[in-house]
Amino acid sequence: MNFADSAHHKKIYLNLNSLKSMLKQNSIKQIILFTLYSLQKEHKNCSFSRLVRECFNNFPQVFALEEYRQWPDTRKLDRPLRDLRKRKLIKGNPQTYFSLTVSGKKLAQTISKSFCQQKLNFK
Repeated sequence: MNFADSAHHKKIYLNLNSLKSMLKQNSIKQIILFTLYSLQKEHKNCSFSRLVRECFNNFPQVFALEEYRQWPDTRKLDRPLRDLRKRKLIKGNPQTYFSLTVSGKKLAQTISKSFCQQKLNFK
């Protein structure tokens, strides 16, 4: 292996560590709020299945099943969604659609800015 290959692998390793660190810093609740905010900005309804899909597609390391990493684990959303509803940050339920409340939207905007900043730092 030459020096260029070694430097390239080191850079990839550092980027993966940065990504893992970013994911650890962000709770599932923050990711859910961020996802709902992103969908609402696009004026899209968010059913439970849509939320699962978007969370898994954007954060597969967080939402994958332990044994079958190619599939989402819907259980990882259950308690956080109930807690977010209890705290009046979201409204809706799995049988209808989810959306942010006014206070949820304010918090999601802050989270979105934080995620964008982390993404910039990651590059």
